[in-house]
Amino acid sequence: MADLFDAAAEDRAQPPLAVRMRPRTLDELVGQAHLLAPGSPLRRLVEGDAPLSVILHGPPGAGKTTIAHIVSLATQRRFAQLSALNAGVKEVRAEIAAAKQELATSGRQTVLFIDEVHRFSKTQQDSLLAAVEDRLVTLVAATTENPYFSIVSPLLSRSLLLTLEPLNDDNVRELLNRALSQDRGLGGQLELSEQAQAHVVRIAAGDARKALTALEAAAGAALALGERTIELDTAEQAVNQAALRYDRDGDAHYDVTSALIKSLRGSDVDAALHWLARMISAGEDPRFIARRLVIFASEDVGMADPTAMGVAVAAAQAVQLIGMPEGRLNLAQAVVHLATAPKSNAVIVAIDAALDDVRSGRTGAVPPRLRDAHYAGAKKLGHGAGYRYPHDDPAAVVEQQYAPDEVRNRDYYQPKSHGAERPLVERVEKLRRRVRGTG
Repeated sequence: MADLFDAAAEDRAQPPLAVRMRPRTLDELVGQAHLLAPGSPLRRLVEGDAPLSVILHGPPGAGKTTIAHIVSLATQRRFAQLSALNAGVKEVRAEIAAAKQELATSGRQTVLFIDEVHRFSKTQQDSLLAAVEDRLVTLVAATTENPYFSIVSPLLSRSLLLTLEPLNDDNVRELLNRALSQDRGLGGQLELSEQAQAHVVRIAAGDARKALTALEAAAGAALALGERTIELDTAEQAVNQAALRYDRDGDAHYDVTSALIKSLRGSDVDAALHWLARMISAGEDPRFIARRLVIFASEDVGMADPTAMGVAVAAAQAVQLIGMPEGRLNLAQAVVHLATAPKSNAVIVAIDAALDDVRSGRTGAVPPRLRDAHYAGAKKLGHGAGYRYPHDDPAAVVEQQYAPDEVRNRDYYQPKSHGAERPLVERVEKLRRRVRGTG
């Protein structure tokens, strides 16, 4: 009994699996191949001991903290870490003072790692400038937000910006296999079934820390049950999340995406929210979802609700700016707006009809009156001659041929008779009659 108690106490005293499995060299780093090529800035920073400050931008669990530790270990510098969640100017200045003292007494530089640096105010970020400029510290700052919005320009200009990509599923599987087999991980005590592995990979959504945390929880549950293999049920119960039948790279990916779009088109807001939740829970790239919503806003809502495009674009920008999980709120607001908006496909029908004419050769020359007349000699060529300036007319609409002869009276845009597009039915017809001189 005493042995069991001692083993349990020792297990509790161990650092988390994600910490134990943190790569110690660039060669152990999984993913981010675009940053690891020979001669790349990151390799020069680590292998060449260059005193270069960097800003690491990427999603959670992509390796930002790991890279900071690798920089410190590889170069034998002093390592100091702050989190912008609970540090302020006072703490920053204290670390800079300690770095200055270390440099003066031992000649050793300091790597100052600041996590969540986007949470620092402008004043807090400005407090770093002199130390970075004078190379008292090698700043490694991590952010999940767009650095061009969240980092002050002077700090950005003094640092190298490196963008990390989310880990792909193969990367996550490699991490899980390492953690299962290596002594600093689970040391080969357990195996992970194929279904359980797929579940962990799915819920990790490219986040290494999330994957290893889920594996650690599932391993603890399996050991408590006396099992040698982590099965799907054990993994599900351990991480308290049901496995979704959703493969981001398979048919279900396209099926669920199709179901979302068709629910939006059918104005079923509840079904649309369900499919959105399925995509989010399965770890779908929120940028992919946002792009589909922006397309839908023009393709299926269009001028029936002109505000739909603005809402969709704003949601896409918000997701890019703040990331997940908060970005789910922006996606959900856009889905609700698009599902409940009046629908019209007049925009896509119009542009496709115009493209068909162009591709079939119905093009023609630009009418002389519409050609550019702002350069020397243009008037001698007859460019702009006869052009009527619409704003000279009280209604700002004049009779004038704008299209080439080949498509002179083609009606591409046919507004629908509902939503915000309804008033356009009569207005577009009036405009055509006036411009074409037919009424």
